[in-house]
Amino acid sequence: MHSLQGFASRWLKPVVAALAALTCLAALSAGPATAQTNTPTAPSMLQALNDIRAKGCGDKTLPVTALRHDPRLSAAAARVAGGAPLAKALKASAYRSPRTTLIALSGFTGEQASAQGAANHSCGTLMDAEFTESGFFAQGSQVWIVLAVPFAPPGAAEADQIEARVLALVNEARGQARMCGNAALAAAQPVKLNARLRTASAAHADEMARLDYFGHTGRDGLQVFERASRTGYAWRAIGENIASGQMQPEAAVQGWLKSPSHCANLMMPGYTDMGLAYAVNPQSEGGVYWVQVFGLPR
Repeated sequence: MHSLQGFASRWLKPVVAALAALTCLAALSAGPATAQTNTPTAPSMLQALNDIRAKGCGDKTLPVTALRHDPRLSAAAARVAGGAPLAKALKASAYRSPRTTLIALSGFTGEQASAQGAANHSCGTLMDAEFTESGFFAQGSQVWIVLAVPFAPPGAAEADQIEARVLALVNEARGQARMCGNAALAAAQPVKLNARLRTASAAHADEMARLDYFGHTGRDGLQVFERASRTGYAWRAIGENIASGQMQPEAAVQGWLKSPSHCANLMMPGYTDMGLAYAVNPQSEGGVYWVQVFGLPR
């Protein structure tokens, strides 16, 4: 009996929107502003914030990696100061990020006071280890700090290693019973890599990245079962999970497991084979496109 299952990770569309424009705005005030005699500069603000990240703040005492300054983020901070939303400011500054945050300060004089104000009111944000790049803009007694996770997709040379990593994560997930939404699913047998399913995955990932779209139906009208058949894979059952925006394989798999339909697809007991591929296009909406194809051969 033939079966066909294909699920699009549509939650990733809004996440990609967040991956292009997620913001967290904290408008902080130290009270009435005084005359600004020591306007913070990018180097001095960077040092002050990194001093806090090195020693910790609040209950966040473990040191985290030092921030790097990116002039594009400072340009974005200046645009925000001029009234632009952060997402538009980042785009206008040609900076792409899967996650950004903005801290707006008012009434703090100098870089040390500004950095301490950010720590007092946004300690968890400032100590978030995923944020590794930063930019700053100061105007009078106001300071805008932009923190960002850089766009750092996997390279093509890592394809084999990443496919093996996804396979390990998938088999770890399949090895134990779990809830996929409201459905209680039993543990399933492990799957193994299949070169033909990898080829089918790569063809679809490359097309989505190149043509900047997200969906199971290819621009040629083909579905996953047709793409698999074209590679010579004779299937009894076939299924596909797609995702976009994640920089790491762990994030892609976690996203699938958090989505009930993708989780059910990943946990389907009949599958024995898997292929995995990803493609990158920084100019596309998603940036990174992941395709995972499962199969049960005849």
